[in-house]
Amino acid sequence: MATLQQPALALIQTYYATFNSGNREAFLALLTDDIVHDINQGGAETGRAAFQVFLTRMDCCYREQVCDLLVFANEEGTRGAAEFFIEGEYLATDAGLPPATGQRYRLRVGAFFDLHDGKVQRVTNYYNLEEWLRQVGA
Repeated sequence: MATLQQPALALIQTYYATFNSGNREAFLALLTDDIVHDINQGGAETGRAAFQVFLTRMDCCYREQVCDLLVFANEEGTRGAAEFFIEGEYLATDAGLPPATGQRYRLRVGAFFDLHDGKVQRVTNYYNLEEWLRQVGA
């Protein structure tokens, strides 16, 4: 019985490698049109256009790289997870958060995925917001 686990693992690895590259057009192409993005300690947004708006805001306020990536997927290739560290710099003040002064941070992040037809259909991210606030001096 063939497993779809390897293509799922490769998709998640490509997702983060493309994120790190800064090529947002290629990054958005990895998502289904109806992508559901569960935002850490926030709501859920649906659709590639909403995800693009989120990325634009993030790119304005933060410079981030994923490192020490570890990915997991089920045998069916329909669900996956990742654990990694996000290393970043807080560039511009994000609404409702402390003032940005170029503070650097490193956080452990967990992410969960639904995968469909070789694309990401849902991504849910979790990290410790209190630890981020501590690191940026809030």
